[in-house]
Amino acid sequence: MCGIFGYTGKDSAAPILLEGLRALEYRGYDSSGIAIAGRFAVKAVGPVENLKISGVGDEFSGIAHTRWATHGEPTEINAHPHTDCSNQLWLVHNGIIENYKELKNKLEAEGCLFHSDTDTEALVHLIEYHLKKAPSLEEAVIFSLKEVQGTYGIALSYSKEPEKIIAARKGAPVLIGSGDGAYFIASDLAPVLPHTQNILYLEDGELAIITPQSCRIYDLDYHLLEKKFEEVSWDPTESSKGEHEHFMLKEIMEIPQVIQRALENRLDYKRDLIKLDELLPLNGKLAAAERIVIVGCGSAFYAGLVGEYMIEEYARLPVEVEVGSEFRYRNPIIGSKDILVAVSQSGETADTLEAIREAKKMGATTISIVNAQGSTISRETDVCIYNHAGPEISVASTKAFISQLTVLAMLGIFFGQVRGISFNKKEAIEGLFNLPSTVESLLENREGLKKLAKKYSRYNNFLYVGRKYNLPIAYEGALKLKEISYIHAEGYGAGEMKHGPLAMIDENFPTVAIALKDDVYSKMLSNTQEIRARKGKVIAIATEDNVEDLSRLTKDIFVVPVTLSFLSPIVTAISLQLFAYYMAKERGYNIDKPRNLAKSVTVE
Repeated sequence: MCGIFGYTGKDSAAPILLEGLRALEYRGYDSSGIAIAGRFAVKAVGPVENLKISGVGDEFSGIAHTRWATHGEPTEINAHPHTDCSNQLWLVHNGIIENYKELKNKLEAEGCLFHSDTDTEALVHLIEYHLKKAPSLEEAVIFSLKEVQGTYGIALSYSKEPEKIIAARKGAPVLIGSGDGAYFIASDLAPVLPHTQNILYLEDGELAIITPQSCRIYDLDYHLLEKKFEEVSWDPTESSKGEHEHFMLKEIMEIPQVIQRALENRLDYKRDLIKLDELLPLNGKLAAAERIVIVGCGSAFYAGLVGEYMIEEYARLPVEVEVGSEFRYRNPIIGSKDILVAVSQSGETADTLEAIREAKKMGATTISIVNAQGSTISRETDVCIYNHAGPEISVASTKAFISQLTVLAMLGIFFGQVRGISFNKKEAIEGLFNLPSTVESLLENREGLKKLAKKYSRYNNFLYVGRKYNLPIAYEGALKLKEISYIHAEGYGAGEMKHGPLAMIDENFPTVAIALKDDVYSKMLSNTQEIRARKGKVIAIATEDNVEDLSRLTKDIFVVPVTLSFLSPIVTAISLQLFAYYMAKERGYNIDKPRNLAKSVTVE
């Protein structure tokens, strides 16, 4: 969740660290801090813009942190970096030290003085304790990490060796970038890409010793490891807002290009085939598969629910969709003929990663759909399908969610091909081929959603309803509204209205009804009439061919382009992303950095 960043090189560290924190702020913005050359630190509560670095000098190394609070409230004392009793060791940390209370009790008995409420402070004091006896700083860190229970991604600075930074990981992401006479340490790619695309990812149980001249990787038995930097292909300019007021709007407007990138080299329009070369080594297992299990968290879980419909329709395989945070705790039944598909934007989602590990223990084949190149999930699954959405900075997922749906649509068709299932592949491929232009036309007509948001922004409760392919989009639409507008919203199956939710409906509880002209339209129309009969206001998401029907029930209609049923969740989801964006803007909220949330959930 939190963001860590470090730099050692030939340039003044403070401005580089500050800029890095700005790029990482979507991982947490409760407080932030910078330690320079292991000598002193500056901290501030709130967003990174509150951090003042004037007068910190021209030191050439340092570490930095932007916090999403777990242990202890957002205060300057609880802000990272944390230090030891002599202010010589400074530590930034992402993760949770589960045995920090036991460590704290032990260290206080040894005379260590604690000042914060954080779990992190126990680790820096533990390193201080071991440093008194260890032959080197590196070994003191190793001794300490062997005592720690929980998860960590850390960067450590020491005043007696100011050019050196030590980084380590267990369960929380850490990568290292190699630039021109400099190294960068970070939780993810965003702050590193402006400087270099040469990246090395640490694995669990690895420790890096970094100076401007070298980067050496060790295991926790202090054995030197052979690892190489690799070039990543993300465009660093995508981490800029450009002409847009918010990253969220910019990322929505990028969706046609994002879909095109996801389809590139995978859509054989001439032969009516999906080509997922990543999956070729698994063709035998795919053909013999008896069940697909999709795992994700948040929006990725809702993408999985859409994927369930897609795969069952085109591959005729039973599909189950599981919330990542529940999967391993319910003693799942999974075996060697099952395929687990893990969906994660960051590729670091802790719950999803643990689900993968659990499934692998049970012999299942694992596939991931991931955006971040080189991420842990992409490396730990048998194969990874990258969705190529590029950096997504806004906390609320938009373009990454749509790219996940696009890949899942291809996956459903591909599974059907491998299994020899008969269906109208030409129609399905053509629908995918036309999808970028279909979305372009939706975005060109987004003004109607802005007007609807202006009309409805004063309401504090919303119901979202849909059926079949668009039931999960009702869930996702409600989530988007909650995330950035702080409006209570519920997603529900329209057919379930009579089983409870109708009790909530009155003139102050509007409903967003996804009512496209498809094979469940007549049912959806009846459900909408039930809402209107209870004086409920309705915003309808429709296609041009059913506007006349719906206009008898409501004047508040947004028309989306017609596409195939299995692709309709893409156009309806984009319309609800835009509606949530305009609602949040009308209410004056911080759209890209909603309260209490962070982009990447790397702790359970």
